[in-house]
This record gives sequence, C-alpha cells and structure tokens, in this order.
Amino acid sequence: MTYEAILYDVADRVATITLNKPERLNAFDDHMLTEWADAIGRADQDRGVGAVIITGAGRGFCSGMNVAAEAGGSGVLRTQASVADRRHSLRDRVHPIPRALIQLEKPYIAAINGAAAGAGMDMATMADIRFMSTTARVGMTYVRMGLIPGDGGTYSLPRVVGTQRALDMIWTGKMITAQEALEIGYALAVYEPEELMPRVTEYAKKIANGPGVAVQLSKKLVYRSANIPFDEHLDMAQMAMFIAQSTEDAREGPRAFVEKREPQFKGS
Repeated sequence: MTYEAILYDVADRVATITLNKPERLNAFDDHMLTEWADAIGRADQDRGVGAVIITGAGRGFCSGMNVAAEAGGSGVLRTQASVADRRHSLRDRVHPIPRALIQLEKPYIAAINGAAAGAGMDMATMADIRFMSTTARVGMTYVRMGLIPGDGGTYSLPRVVGTQRALDMIWTGKMITAQEALEIGYALAVYEPEELMPRVTEYAKKIANGPGVAVQLSKKLVYRSANIPFDEHLDMAQMAMFIAQSTEDAREGPRAFVEKREPQFKGS
C-alpha cells in the first residue's frame, strides 16, 4: 500500500508510524484509518522490526474523529445514514486499529507530541507505553459531543489509570496536562518537545534490539493474564518459558554474563 495520510519508516529495527494530517491535528478519516491498520500489520509481519512507535505530525498527536465531517454526516459514524448502514460503522472503520493491535506482539509505543482528544486519546491509550511532550494534553472529550468512547477507551483506560480516574475523565471530558498524566501513571515519562522523538526512539531501539522472543512473550503474558486465574497464568508462563529457552538469545544471555560483556541478541 502507498501511504498518503500517514508516514511509515523503519530504522534500526524500529518502525515509526506518523499520522500525517497536521492541518487538522491528525483527525482521522477512513483513508487514514485504513493506512494506519495496514502499517500496524506491516510492522507485525516484518521480521526486521522489533518495536513500533506511533506519533503525530505537527502540533497534534490525534484529535480523534473529524468533527466537521461528523457534523455533516459524512464522518466515520455516518450519522446521516440509516440504522442498518451505520450499525457497524465503528466495527468496519475504526475497530480494525485495536483489532490489529490485539495481534501485535511487538512493543507499541506512543510518542504523544500534542493534543490527543476523544478517539485520539483512545488510540494513545492502546499503546503499551506512553511518553509525552511537555506541551501535550490528553482528554476523553466524547461527552462534549454527547457520545461515549467507542474505540476501546472504556476497556483500556481503567486498566491504565484505575476505574475512578477513568470515569472522572470520561464523565467530565476534561483535558489534562502531560504532568498530570505522568502523576496518575498514564505517561511513563515527559520530555521537552525537541527531546521527545530522540528519547522515545532511543528507548524503542533498546527494546527492539533485545531478545525479541522473550520481549514478545512477556507482553502476551502480561495482557492475557489480566483476565485469567493465577494457576492458568502459571501454566501459560511455563509454556512461554519453554519457547524462550529454545532460542539462541537464551543461550547468548548467559554466555555474555559469564564472559562479562554485553549480549548480542539476534531476536531468535
């Protein structure tokens, strides 16, 4: 696929997806969503990619749905269409993003460079880890439009910041600063605007060049174990450990330790 609404770049085993509609703060439409889902799948299938960064061009990360288009009935929700036509509007247009991320075992890291509002915050919350610029703000602004979070936010946000804080953000629609996001555990770290991408890229490179199988199995265990009994988690951990032990990286790690050097992981 040739991308027009996003940028896609791979360097040093890190794929960077940049939402590229800065003139509208990267509000998404069908075109952007299709390319975005394709880029996630592309990074997933590329053995040369060990981690993925998602960010936005210009002043915004993602302002969610195109409000002007929604008001005119031509946006993602298709508000002017019949019930039959709009019944699966989110499933067919927006949900391919979270469904692609469910399958993505590689680390998915958000570099939130500016405003992430409504569905834009949902998209940021789906990342495994979030870093923010000091100038960025995030907010679950659906209530201002008389809507609810339809892109997975009511599932993912409570798991990041807890039920009470999630409901407060959803019910009030307030925007919070990067510092507030850091204090409630939504952001892992906050950087000055010019430092954000270099620092996030440095972090992603370190992860991407680590023992890929162990990194991906650990991610799967963390997410799958949130909804299963502890004994089932232990069974899953045993199977994952068996796979990890079978890799060359699992042999390289102990060798490097004994030889007092940095391990040279191959991701296999």
